[in-house]
Amino acid sequence: MTAILDFEAQLQLQDDTFQVLNILDKEGKVLDSDLEGQVGLSDEQLVALIKDMLFSRTLNDRSTKLAKQGRLGFFAPTIGQEASQIASQLAFAPEDYLLPGYRDIPQLILHGLTIEQAFLWSRGHYDALDVPEELHVWFPQIVIGAQIIETAGIALGLKKKKTGTVAFTYTGDGGSSQGDTYEGINFAGAYHAPAVFFIQNNGFAISTPRGVQTAAPHLAAKGWAAGIPSIVVDGMDPLAMYLAAKTAREWAASGKGPVLIETLTSRFGPHSMSGDDPLRYRTQADLDDWLPHDPLIRFRNYLEAKGLWSKEQEQATIDELNAKIDTAVENADNVAKMKVSTMLKHTLEVPGQAMQEQIDYFEGQGK
Repeated sequence: MTAILDFEAQLQLQDDTFQVLNILDKEGKVLDSDLEGQVGLSDEQLVALIKDMLFSRTLNDRSTKLAKQGRLGFFAPTIGQEASQIASQLAFAPEDYLLPGYRDIPQLILHGLTIEQAFLWSRGHYDALDVPEELHVWFPQIVIGAQIIETAGIALGLKKKKTGTVAFTYTGDGGSSQGDTYEGINFAGAYHAPAVFFIQNNGFAISTPRGVQTAAPHLAAKGWAAGIPSIVVDGMDPLAMYLAAKTAREWAASGKGPVLIETLTSRFGPHSMSGDDPLRYRTQADLDDWLPHDPLIRFRNYLEAKGLWSKEQEQATIDELNAKIDTAVENADNVAKMKVSTMLKHTLEVPGQAMQEQIDYFEGQGK
């Protein structure tokens, strides 16, 4: 059979084409010293990175408790995804635009949003939207995949303004099956817009296994359909994630167009704190297989071997982070509660007649 018509060979080619980028093994030992040398982070930056990853883990733990206490609204856990999220975010400049999904609160804070505002966003409070113009972020997108389209549009604007900056965003493996995702990466590819798209492949789109939602052996292949460079990275490896993101940003910022990065990771907690039980669709054995790949354990071992980190430093960092979060919770609790009338006023720039009547009614009730 001619190779063009050998469909079995085509499927095998898809599976064989994408190699996984990794630098550290699960014990934190270097697999490729040449790649390690390309990372380019100083000792101080490496220590700052593990502190930021610990911030994400601590924020996850505290937010989980707050959600159980009924003190937050929607919360999507991030435990296990610290390398995929935080190490990649480090590669971008403050001038770059971040368009997060609802699980990307840690990156949003590290890009400049306050912890207090993040808590207010979870509670649906409009004060969360009060950010300075120089803070280049948009707010977490609840509609799955919609942030991909937003990123494509902002990236095209950055190109037209010749800013030399990029837009970057994240979605999950479930988001990769959304029409918005296809449309966004296709638009960005067609216009060579400076964008970097991350698909965090957790293996489960809420409760649907990846192999059920798509036949694609690698989600990165979906970027090829849009004509953009696409790679697969070990999403539990902080050094590999930073190197991939840094290289992708350099490509996009130089005017060559967008890049798609699939990160292979595992979220150890539920999809959200809104009643999800992962053991209804994941086995404990599956979770146990992933736990030794914990990005914090891997990176901690790597830094300890270099003499840059210790248990005492880690505990001191966690204590400091908890104190910061305590202050943020207190500040958020002390913000004046929203009124129904004010919420309605923020819905439309010019309220219609019916909405204005509602505003007048609730204002008359002092609500």
